[in-house]
Order: sequence, then C-alpha cells, then structure tokens
Amino acid sequence: MSTEEKSLNFIEQIIEEDLKNGLSGDKLRFRFPPEPNGYLHVGHASAICLNFGLGIDYNAPVNLRFDDTNPAKEEQEYVDAIKRDIEWLGFQWSKECYASDYFQQLYDWAVEFIKAGKAYVDSQSSEDMAIQKGTPTTPGTDSPFRNRSVEENLDLFERMKNGEFPNGTHILRAKISMGANNMLMRDPIMYRILHAHHHRTGNDWCIYPMYDWAHGESDYLEQISHSFCTLEFLPHRELYDWFLDQVYDVTKVRPKQREFARRNLSHTVVSKRKLLQLVEEKHVTSWDDPRMSTISGMRRRGYPPMAIRNFANTIGIAKRTNLIDVSLLEFCVREELNKTTPRVMAVLNPVKLVITNYPAGKEEILDAENSQEDESLGYRKVPFSRELYIEREDFQEEANKKFFRLTLGTEVRLKNAYIIKGESVVKDTAGNIMEIHCTYDEDSRSGSGTEASQRKVKGTIHWVSINHAIEAEVRIYDRLFTHENPDGDKDVDFKEYINPNSLEVIKGYLEPSLASAKNGERFQFQRLGYYCVDNDSSAQKLVFNKTVGLRDTWAKVESKE
Repeated sequence: MSTEEKSLNFIEQIIEEDLKNGLSGDKLRFRFPPEPNGYLHVGHASAICLNFGLGIDYNAPVNLRFDDTNPAKEEQEYVDAIKRDIEWLGFQWSKECYASDYFQQLYDWAVEFIKAGKAYVDSQSSEDMAIQKGTPTTPGTDSPFRNRSVEENLDLFERMKNGEFPNGTHILRAKISMGANNMLMRDPIMYRILHAHHHRTGNDWCIYPMYDWAHGESDYLEQISHSFCTLEFLPHRELYDWFLDQVYDVTKVRPKQREFARRNLSHTVVSKRKLLQLVEEKHVTSWDDPRMSTISGMRRRGYPPMAIRNFANTIGIAKRTNLIDVSLLEFCVREELNKTTPRVMAVLNPVKLVITNYPAGKEEILDAENSQEDESLGYRKVPFSRELYIEREDFQEEANKKFFRLTLGTEVRLKNAYIIKGESVVKDTAGNIMEIHCTYDEDSRSGSGTEASQRKVKGTIHWVSINHAIEAEVRIYDRLFTHENPDGDKDVDFKEYINPNSLEVIKGYLEPSLASAKNGERFQFQRLGYYCVDNDSSAQKLVFNKTVGLRDTWAKVESKE
C-alpha cells in the first residue's frame, strides 16, 4: 500500500510502522470475529469494512472467526445470517474459523497453566468473588482457594470438564495479582461450567472458555497480525498480552491488539440485547425489519451494499466515540441509488384526473426514459389514456405564485406526455375533491418534435393511467426512534422513544412495467423517493418498501424545531 496514495488513518499508520520495523508483508493477516448471538448491525458494518478493507489494501487474508464460546445464546441461524451479510456487502473471507475449533488446545493450555502455578480452581460463590475483587481504588483479596495444590486443581478441572459438577460450582481463574491496578488482571476467569448444547460441538463440553482467554489465543493460533476491536476493549489489552506471554513462541507472529472508537448512529440502537428486545417484544416484526439498524434490515429496506461501504469509508476510523447523524447514511444511500436505479412512475396519494378533450377509449403507448443519469438504461413503454391518477398534493384549486404544479386555469406537463390545463373539479358532499377535469394540447406530446412540444411550462408532474395501473402495498418507513440518541438518557427506557409513526402502510398505484418486479429490486418512484420490492411480495400482490426520500426531509423538520 502506497502512503502517497491517500492520507492514512491511525490504524493504517500502526500497520505501516510495524512493516517498517520488520514485520514481513506476507505475515499480515486480519480477522472479523463476531459472536453468533444475534444479527449484525450498522456498527458491525464499519468493523467489517475496516478489516476486509485492510485485507484488500494490503493484499492480505482476512479470517471470519465466530466467537462461539457461549452456547446459551448462540445459534446456527445467526452464523448463517452473519455469513450472508458479509457476502452481501461484497467481501469474502480467507478462512472460516470458530473459537470452538480451538477448545481442545485452549483446554490443554489451561492444564499447563495449572501445572505452572498460573491458574487455579475457585469454588467461591459469584457474590463472594465480587466482594473480594475490590474496587478501582482498593486492592482485592486472595480467594481462600488460591493456593490449592496443583494436584487438586488438575483433578477438579478435569472433573469440571467431565461434567461432574453443576453450573456455578467452580471456575478456573488465572493466577495473576489481586492487587493489580487494572481490575481485569485480578485473577480473571478462564473457564466456567455451562451444561448447554453447543451449535457445533453438541454436548462434548461442559466447560467453556471466557472471551478474554479464548480471543487472543485464537488470534495467535490463526497467526493474526493485527487484532482491531472497539474502544471498550482497551482495558482488556493488558490481559490479552498477558495470556499471549504464556504461550508465545518467538518464531511465530505475535498478534497486536489495537482499539478504535465506536461510531454510533443517531435515531437507532445497536446493542444486540436491545435489538433482540425489540424483536421479542414485537416492537418490530423481525431482525430484518426495515426499521432495524441490522444489516439484514437495511438490505430489506433497499439500501445498496456499496452505500453502506461508502458510509463506513466516509465516517472513517477515530479514537473517540462519536454520534453520527443517520442523515449521512441516508445521503450515501441516496447518492448510490441515484446512479443505479431505473425511474418509474407511481402515485401514492391519488386523485382522479380526467382529460375531457382526450378521445374516450383511446390509448397510447409513450416512451419514458429509465434514467436521466444513465442513457444506457434506455426507454420503457408507458400506457396513456383519458383517465389518470396524479398525486393529490400536485393540485390546488387556488395557489400562490410559488406553486408550480396544477391549478385551475394553469398549465403543467404530464411527465413524458402532454401539456394539460386545469379546468374544473368535482367534489363530494363534504367538499373533498373527487375528480379534476382538464384539457390537453394534443400537439404537445413529449419527443414529438412539434413546436407545441417545445413549449415551456413551469411544472411537470407524474401520473399513471387508471386503466393500466397496478395496485401495490407500499410501506412508508420512518426512523424507529424519535430521539437522536435513545440510549443517551440513562434514566429513561430506550423504548420510551420508539416512534409510533415509524411505519405507515398505504395503497399505491404503479405503472404496469412494475408487474414483473422481483424481490429486492430497487426503483426511483419519480418525484417521490427510492423504493424496493419487499420479501413479502408475490405474483398476486406487490409490496414495496420506501428506502429513502429524494431529499432529507428531517433536516427541515429539525430546523423548524
């Protein structure tokens, strides 16, 4: 990687410094190590883009390693979802690994620790251990079991492994120092008894390694050169290094842990526990609900993978935790979709428009461009007839000079079609407009080359032919939380900020070209926003999700507030 190509973030500077100090480039290896206890979210997306991006930049392998050391919360469903999300983002791992691959080696090392007097079995209750651990300002006190003999420790540890004891009766602790300033170094737990079925190893094990013990040693076994994690693991680095010191062979690569700050996203939560709570309490429909901050939720909503990658690159890597406005993510989504999605017409709040001087029974097929950005996307055929739907917001009986859409006595152009003039309205007994009557200039058809077709009018509106329109369910999504930082007020349950209007389901009318739209396909509904076909769609019923609007409407709302 050439340092002249771009300015380096502090993570890249660490790697460059290590290479200058003798680390061979072919020894670089990175990893992404999720725990399969939930679906990945937008925070994980940044970590994925960091590690796999480094792999691309340095032409180095990147392992996908599942930190599957807690069978009580982990499932194969989550493993499959994580793999699907990473592949969807456009990345491919070098090796698929699991912490459970190393259970026997970790156990064997733990036995060596016991023999060397560096680990012991503690039989205290968790309450007693919490008391004797001390505080950040006062040292801990030794466990009464800290000086058990090697023989007794080996016997108890083997019996723990063999399943002879119930959960919670014994743990294995590293023997470091109960007086250490870093409380994580005060004889940390290495193993606990857990009688639970593991999604890979079944019932082979009754003891499971703790994260701090398994993680660094797994990095070492895989010969990971750089282990990047979020800032809350900074206090764990000392323990990470201590465990490595006990097994390190100088002929091998020694992993280096370094930390970067979380980049939290406004109007969301990213805690797996809280996301699970939203699912289980049915505040959302599922992990892939389009309002969720999960990668699968963003995929279902219609976010393109490159937009998420661009977002991760835009916010970059920092040393301090920061709250990123979700509008920046939406900007990246909008920017990507603008380049890649075909344009179509849909009416979501319809009012009937009748062209009174258009021949009854006549129908035309008009050409409409699929993209104003990419001519290679060509044209599609759109049917036109006497009776159309237009957006109710595109008509006012009386309007000020800044209203450039349809009013009585004024002209607008129907997109890809004719210039029309508002003439009259038909209302129900309550005064609601049921129909708008207009006339058209039959020589003004777009693209016809006539002088009338070149006439300039102030507004252009979209439409669909009523006789040809396809009905669809359209799901309008908004931000799941009304507060920009729902976790910010520790005295208030984050669920108090759930937006009751985060989902509106309406009936829309679409041009017939969308009849064959497939699940996941994305479109720009002209003048309305970007939409994608939802998984719930079928041949009998189309369902569209609103991905993002054409502009940031929240910015206007917040500026008024």
